[in-house]
Amino acid sequence: MLWNLVLSGYPGSGKTVLAKRLISEHPDFVRLSVDDLRRMYFGASQPPRERDEEFVYNTITALRDSILRSRRSVVIDSTAPKNSTRDFLLNTKVPGVIKLLVVMIVGKSELEGRNQERGVEGAAAAWGKIWENPLGETHIVNFRNNSLAEFETSYYVLTELLASKFHPFKRKFLRHIYPRI
Repeated sequence: MLWNLVLSGYPGSGKTVLAKRLISEHPDFVRLSVDDLRRMYFGASQPPRERDEEFVYNTITALRDSILRSRRSVVIDSTAPKNSTRDFLLNTKVPGVIKLLVVMIVGKSELEGRNQERGVEGAAAAWGKIWENPLGETHIVNFRNNSLAEFETSYYVLTELLASKFHPFKRKFLRHIYPRI
């Protein structure tokens, strides 16, 4: 099975931890990070410009499609706060790819604590102003990560889904596993 996973969530929600764990335990996955690519091309000191962001996202999707065509799955590590961005990252013309949006769910106080430790206070509040709840027909798994125990439970369910030969991608089923909050 070929997967195109898009991890979406606030800064500090655990996207990178999840992506790195997935690729370390699943050698058929490749991690693509929007932040890493942005830093590689434009450095960390300056805020991104619109044309730079367009370049980064076009590069990510070109890399994604190249990797998928080579028969490897992709996990895209991106905040992707808007539905238009998520759709752009999920939609590929490579046939036979299963698309899955993994939304990181972390409580506000936990996010604030994590971001304070990382020296980026206010990041969650800033992203909260542009965050859109996922819409459309996208298959979604809500990945709860308020604690290590929640992370491990969510990770177990996600990897079981990835390993399954039967993919019951019906909203009803996925809501049963992880109801939206």
